[in-house]
Amino acid sequence: MNGNQTLVGRLGGQLFPKAAMFARVGTPSELPLMSSLSIGMVTSAAGIPRAVWERLCPPNHPFLNLDFLSILEHHGAAGRHLGWVPRHLVATQADDEIVGLLPLYVRFNSHGDFIHDWSWASAYQQIGRAYYPKLLTGLPHTPAAGPRLLVKPGPHADEIRNALIDAALKVTSEFSASSWHVAFPDDADYAALREAGLLVSHNVQFHWQAGDCVDFTDYLATFTAEKRRKVRAERRRVAESGLAIEVRHGHEIDAAEWPRLHALYASTFEKFNNYAVFTPECFADLGVALGRRMVVFIARDGGKPVAVSLCFRSDEVLYGRYWGCHGNYHSLHFELCFYQGIEYCLREHLRRFEPGAGGEHKVARGFTPTVVRSVHWIADPAMRRLIGRHLDQQGSAVEAYRQEAAEHLPFRNAT
Repeated sequence: MNGNQTLVGRLGGQLFPKAAMFARVGTPSELPLMSSLSIGMVTSAAGIPRAVWERLCPPNHPFLNLDFLSILEHHGAAGRHLGWVPRHLVATQADDEIVGLLPLYVRFNSHGDFIHDWSWASAYQQIGRAYYPKLLTGLPHTPAAGPRLLVKPGPHADEIRNALIDAALKVTSEFSASSWHVAFPDDADYAALREAGLLVSHNVQFHWQAGDCVDFTDYLATFTAEKRRKVRAERRRVAESGLAIEVRHGHEIDAAEWPRLHALYASTFEKFNNYAVFTPECFADLGVALGRRMVVFIARDGGKPVAVSLCFRSDEVLYGRYWGCHGNYHSLHFELCFYQGIEYCLREHLRRFEPGAGGEHKVARGFTPTVVRSVHWIADPAMRRLIGRHLDQQGSAVEAYRQEAAEHLPFRNAT
């Protein structure tokens, strides 16, 4: 642990020299960078002004914003004791305008980053090498794709993006981290990171698309008759159970309610001998800060909450994150985690529903298998070649799995 503390100390607040001094690792710089650009390091999301986050982040995003990241850091969900040490990179012009951000964490384990690199850490251990610390650019405990290199639009956007990439690689090298990982970047960032030489990994998530449907009945009409009957039977079971289901947004939940809802969320982690990283206070703060960007589906039995599905939303996408239940209620998981979310999307005119990682049972409810990508810089050349070969094979296998899973979609015209 002393080595980790030394690393953290060295990372704190260091200001990098002018970005023109950086050269992309393994690739010569092709364009001169803005001579006035410098890259600094900030030790918390709250250390960056709110106006900067709002200017550089996509509007109304539930996760990529000051509130979500600073609240998780403040309450420890993305804190040191869980292996998250925030060291965010900031690109600044000579006039002190911040024109780029790269959310960055020093990681001492792989819990909650969803890049599935446990076997890589094991391989390092087998040859007597240290995999941790590693660096991660991503959303803590949130496998949702989106921008990762946050840059000011304009003629210098590519230069700022490349400067942030170069700086992250510099950090990886100077502080002896094994690797830098970017979880679920959007297409523009993915292209820049691939050009910089990062490796790509693939995985499958299951996403719902609204298409031309206007309500749930309209949606079910796209199913085969057999699959349609099954969904109706599941929903009827819940309707006949006597449970009351309500939809609440974050600001509509009183702080006094969160301990009961949190107990439901935590029960799922306890069931699998895992650790629930969010606290009731963290959820309460997120609810107040995010407002309508937090969506909570609650099932009540005699007024008492017995199940919860905790989601977040942007202007276009609903993100399912956490489920918990006390008791045994037939089909309630499907109702609260899938069907209520689909109805919400149709009612609110959201185009997509991403209910979280994993879960082949989502296919039968109309969630399409979708390939998602993360990218990785492995510092050691030999390990980079080894992991690169593994990822090439993995990509083909993931695509084959996606195609096979798609054959089980419930739609009448599924291919």
